[in-house]
Amino acid sequence: MKMSNTQYGEMAKEASAPSKSWRNIPKAFVIGGLICLAGQGLLEMFGAAGLARDEAAAYTSVTLVMCSAILTAVGLYPKVAKHGGAGTLVPITGFANAVVSPAIEYRTEGWVLGVGAKVFAIAGPVILYGTVASMIYGVVYWGMGVVGVR
Repeated sequence: MKMSNTQYGEMAKEASAPSKSWRNIPKAFVIGGLICLAGQGLLEMFGAAGLARDEAAAYTSVTLVMCSAILTAVGLYPKVAKHGGAGTLVPITGFANAVVSPAIEYRTEGWVLGVGAKVFAIAGPVILYGTVASMIYGVVYWGMGVVGVR
């Protein structure tokens, strides 16, 4: 069956549920904000414990990743993400969830072909393109310094 772009657009529009942005955006904002608030609370707590700012930030990141991984493993993070949408994807916790979810899903296939092969199924492209983009940016930045543009 051959169809035009217009026909395909109409068919896709009919099959898609209407977005409830007026409800989803505030929920994502609140839930993402609560995750960031928890991160700020951890940062302040580690700072009050006597850690330097850099060390406190590192401990905060590790703690948030660990909490996200544990909540994903016990099935709570996906429930929060169902309501929080993009609010749960943007912080570092969303990245940890993207790494842990495929690992849990494919664990029955074994450590090598299951977990090892699928652990970066979702996060892999982010890592790849982030690395490539940073390399390109670094070369451009270096090139600007060579020609004296900085």
